[in-house]
Parts: sequence; C-alpha cells; structure tokens
Amino acid sequence: MDIFILYLCLGAAAGMVSGLFGLGGGVVIVPILIFTFSAQNFSSEVLTHMAIGTSLATIAVTSISSVASHHKHGLVVWPVALWLSPGILVGAALGASFAISITGLFLQLTFGIFLCCVALAMAIPSKSSLVVAMPGYIGKSFIGSVIGFFSSVFGIGGGSLSVPYFSWTQMPMKNAVATSAACGLPIAFSGAIVYAVQGLGSQELPEKTIGFVYAPAFFGIIIASIFFAKVGAKLAYQLPSEILKRYFSLLLLLIGIHFIWKNTMLFLLNSNG
Repeated sequence: MDIFILYLCLGAAAGMVSGLFGLGGGVVIVPILIFTFSAQNFSSEVLTHMAIGTSLATIAVTSISSVASHHKHGLVVWPVALWLSPGILVGAALGASFAISITGLFLQLTFGIFLCCVALAMAIPSKSSLVVAMPGYIGKSFIGSVIGFFSSVFGIGGGSLSVPYFSWTQMPMKNAVATSAACGLPIAFSGAIVYAVQGLGSQELPEKTIGFVYAPAFFGIIIASIFFAKVGAKLAYQLPSEILKRYFSLLLLLIGIHFIWKNTMLFLLNSNG
C-alpha cells in the first residue's frame, strides 16, 4: 500500500510536469521509477527498461488530458502535429526496440547526457540567430521519426526535442508546449506497445507486469496524473513564456546531471572491480 501511495504522488508530479512543460511527465517518472524499482529489489537487468516502458504507457493515457486542456485554449497547432505523427509512430517503435537491446546502465548514462544537451539548447536566448524553417511534408515525417526514436529510447513524451525544435521555428512558446503535448500521444502509444510486447519473454521480470510495463505503477500514476495535468496546463497559461522556458531547461539540466554522475560512478566502480 505504501508503494502505491508513492506511485500516486509520482502521478501527481508527473501530471503537473505534463501540463506545465509539455514533457509528458517522463523526465519525472523514469528517474523515480528506477529508484523505486531498485528499492523493490527488481533485477538490474530489466528495471530501467521497466521504468521506461511503464513511463510511456502512462503517458499514452495522461497526455490525453493535457492535450484536451491545451486544445480548449486553442494553442495546439494541429496541422504540424498531424503531419509529424506518421514519422513519430515509426521512430518510436524503432527507438523502443533499440533501447531494449542495450544495458540499463548505458541507457541511464546516455539519458542524462541527452537531457543536459536539450537543457542547454533551451537556454539559448530567444533572440539567438539559431532559426530553422518548418519543412515540407516529407521533412516533417523525418523530423517526427527522429523525435519519436529518441523519445521512445528515454521514455519521455517528446517535449525535450519537440519544444526546442518548435521554438527554433519561431513558434510561440505556449503553442510549442501545447503542440508538443499532442505529439506525445503517438510517441507513447507506439513505444509502449513495443516495450510491452518485446518484454513478454523476459525471465527477470517481477509479477504484475505486461512485458516491461509494471501494472501497479501504471495505475497509480494515471489515477493522480490525469487531474494534475489539467492543473499544470492552467499554470502554463499564467506564466510568462520566458519564465516557462527557464524552468523547463533548469528541470532538464538537474535531472541530466544526476543521471550522468550516478552512472559514471557505477561504470568506474564496475571497471575497477
């Protein structure tokens, strides 16, 4: 019961992040699930993949509430989101398959590096000369596949890539966050299916799992996060764009540094051993 309460609290935090930053909550869900699964003595061979698979499964449900709230305010740029979706579906499936093939330690380390890079990109001043044009239909499919691939590898909703990209195309920050949330749904749906199906044959998984998706965490998170996603989305409309961008990048940087430090130490310890 105590663990389920923890999952409810995690869902509340993830919902706030989903609505506020367009992240889908994955940058909160994945690290805490890794810690929680370790405390439950789950196998180190599968716990990272379980955290990512479970994160994507929850995002597939919770992003619906966030997108609905953003849509109500008319901020989702639907033509962009819809044209990115085919590439996103394919890229997310390929990304999940790739992630399953590598070790949890390496996956966590690259996750940290990835988040730090994105945080630095988000910290570039809005008047920077870095400007890219929104591509045509084929280009959108390619961009979608890249966003889907890396988002599925790390169990995030795509905001870490799509929000910076949309902002570089001169899309207003609040529209970028809302459109990113809409892109998170196909990312999570495609990635979660692959993690669930490809994990079915693993002998290291604990009970109450569907492949790499851990059911108690999944239900606890979605129960709380659906409500708090609406709260986060409302806060997003009350904050100035630059403050929203600053908190977004700071959050990513702190989580990235944590993963780099932790897994570098583990790598050095294993090497010396």
